[in-house]
Amino acid sequence: IDIVTDVDIAVELELSKILPRLIENSNFIGEETYSKDSSILNYYLSENYCWTVDPIDGTNNFAKSKERFAVMVALTKNKKIIQSFIYKPMSKEFMYADHSGTYFDEKKINIKKKISVENAIGSISTKYWDELKKEKIISVKDTFGQINSYGSIGCEYFDITLGRRDFALLSRLYPWDHIPGVYIVRQAGGHDCHFDKIEYKFYENSKNLIVSNSMNLNYDILNLIEEK
Repeated sequence: IDIVTDVDIAVELELSKILPRLIENSNFIGEETYSKDSSILNYYLSENYCWTVDPIDGTNNFAKSKERFAVMVALTKNKKIIQSFIYKPMSKEFMYADHSGTYFDEKKINIKKKISVENAIGSISTKYWDELKKEKIISVKDTFGQINSYGSIGCEYFDITLGRRDFALLSRLYPWDHIPGVYIVRQAGGHDCHFDKIEYKFYENSKNLIVSNSMNLNYDILNLIEEK
């Protein structure tokens, strides 16, 4: 029995019943649901509210009984993110964001950490770059203070917001992996942009994104890549 898949499906199924009841005529997009019907991404272009869910972000960690996995949920409407939520079941930590800011344990969070590229700690996607970008990314990796991955981007977004990490440099962008965390970082005072310096376009088939604790760090990383 594939227990991980069973749990993924069970969590998503339960949330697909609960969340749409909260807002009449709201749509639902989940990682497991998308695997059966990719056309559901068109919900982002409708006039209705839409829930986006990653039932278990960090599946491999979950399977190995490691702490770093999370449940992620976001609410969007008219190409705008309205609310987002990240819950870490093992530690029972909860973070959410809305128009007023980002909150952790009911306390408002503001990212104040400013850091240089040379001292920055973060992650860099290892796959799905085009060849030119891949060469550039590889050539700049040693410039950063430390590169490592949690195996759960939701937990990384959590720690960028809390100042424990500084950035994530991302290639492929499935919306359930990134809408909740990007918005949480953004509303706490962090910054997100594609390589054209436009903020995350979750409603498009977009790729290549930088999320960090500040616009300055994002632009410094972009400049570093462009110089290569």
